[in-house]
Amino acid sequence: MTTSEIIAIGELSRRTRCNIETIRYYERIGLLPEAARRGRYRSFGPADVARLHFVRRARELGFTLDEVRTLLGIATANDISCDDAREIATLHLTQVRARIADLKRMERVLADTVRACSSGDHVGCPLINTLSAAR
Repeated sequence: MTTSEIIAIGELSRRTRCNIETIRYYERIGLLPEAARRGRYRSFGPADVARLHFVRRARELGFTLDEVRTLLGIATANDISCDDAREIATLHLTQVRARIADLKRMERVLADTVRACSSGDHVGCPLINTLSAAR
């Protein structure tokens, strides 16, 4: 790395909006390569910024760390396989849709309970009763 390409961890954090401890964690688990060192300080480069953006975006979309690791492997392969990436994304999409359905069910129960609390027609508290009831 030339001097103009050296990026300290604080600057990497600022550019990627990623917490410094998270950067260190990603480095420890291999999502980021081990940084070069200048004395006690880590030194990163533009490729690390790009890689961390990739990791952060994948995490924002809800991919697990293992899925991110696999996607990074696909992204850095000489012969990128869109089929492999699509398979991971398809499975993830199925999981996201299932979570959305669960959240919609939760929303209905909570909305009904809040409405019941507001009506004042119940003895006791409808929320507490709902939480206490067996499913």
